[in-house]
Amino acid sequence: MEKMMPTDQAARPTRIRYRIIVLIFAITTLNYADRATFSIAGGAASSELGLDAVETGYILSAFAWAYVLAQIPGGALLDRFGTKSVYVAAIAIWSACTAVQGFVGWLPGLTAVTTLFAMRFLVGLAEAPSFPGNARLVSAWFPARERGTASAIFNSAQYFSLVAFAPLMGWLVHEFSWRAVFWVMGVLGLLAALIFQLFIHGPDRHPAINAAEIELIRDGGGQINLEGVSGSTKVFDWANIRRLLASRMMLGIYLGQYCINVLTYFFVTWFPIYLVSERGLSILQAGFAAAVPAICGFVGGLAGGVISDKILARTGDIDRARKVPLVSGMLLATTILGCVWAKQEWMVIALMSLAFFGKGVASLGWAIMADVAPRQLAGLSGGVFNMFGNTAGIITPIVVGYIVATTGSFDFALGFVAFHCLITIVAYTVIVGPIRRLELPA
Repeated sequence: MEKMMPTDQAARPTRIRYRIIVLIFAITTLNYADRATFSIAGGAASSELGLDAVETGYILSAFAWAYVLAQIPGGALLDRFGTKSVYVAAIAIWSACTAVQGFVGWLPGLTAVTTLFAMRFLVGLAEAPSFPGNARLVSAWFPARERGTASAIFNSAQYFSLVAFAPLMGWLVHEFSWRAVFWVMGVLGLLAALIFQLFIHGPDRHPAINAAEIELIRDGGGQINLEGVSGSTKVFDWANIRRLLASRMMLGIYLGQYCINVLTYFFVTWFPIYLVSERGLSILQAGFAAAVPAICGFVGGLAGGVISDKILARTGDIDRARKVPLVSGMLLATTILGCVWAKQEWMVIALMSLAFFGKGVASLGWAIMADVAPRQLAGLSGGVFNMFGNTAGIITPIVVGYIVATTGSFDFALGFVAFHCLITIVAYTVIVGPIRRLELPA
């Protein structure tokens, strides 16, 4: 006979959604760490392989070329086959490709460089569904009043990844070799794929959730059966993409995300190299130094989500709730330009930390996407959004590489980053207009 729970206990919602966001955060932390492997190992690898600044810039950008190109197909795959199956396959593939990069140093000359570019390209291809998948899970699991915080939690993993893994990767390079970084991260990723397969489910399919939590999510606007409707409609067609691109609000959001990511990609590609080549730190010191701004970005990311949701709870104005922290944070992020005149290393770290705290506060793009994306195109909308945003991953490493090669300094590169912080503010205050759900014709 089934054991009956007391009425008050049965009526109390479970909190399975909090477990889900913790798992998403952990997977996304590993996701960003895999993107940063060459940033940490790149100094030693470039020296051994004989790469100059321009060649290093192109290798650092290889991930983003594929990541950008695969965003729309990746989003459509999520809408067609569901988040879980696509995401698990993605984790396994990008982890295997990360591990293979550790063998590249044993190949001759140009073959090694070409293989390294190709493997980083494949990592980008495989990681493409990850953030649209995160957005789908947040849309399914969280009511609107909690989405700012939930999105901020998984988005803040980009900073926490360097807190958790930059010291580890720096130590691996110092104690073993740059190859060890790729092998260790690849194995960790394969373990993560297994964990995701075992513990991630949709709200309507999770074995531990109760009816009260399902009702709480549904009443708050959560799309609890989002996974259940996967494959019910054709989403990957150009008519749907044209509908998204025809919206001024969506175009402003896309531009803003691109500009925010310029700062992100400078940090995960060139920042450790900047600390070594321009500021004279060792690889081990750079690994630990990079963790300090990352901690501040992580704290800022959580603070931005909490502040946004509190404004929404107090005012009911989603436009103000998302834009106030975003604009304030990007103004703070422009302090990165102060590194041009900073003389001591601690000043550089302090200014970078302040800039990344501001950038973290402003990182509400995925919460905004959960607010505005058409319900029937959640994956595709996230894919288009992430495609535009991660174009910065192509442009930033290459532009910085050319600036450094031409001027012999990072000063103009820092100006390039600060300029994009200001353009983010223009995008959200001038172009986007009121933030609201985009409704498509039936």
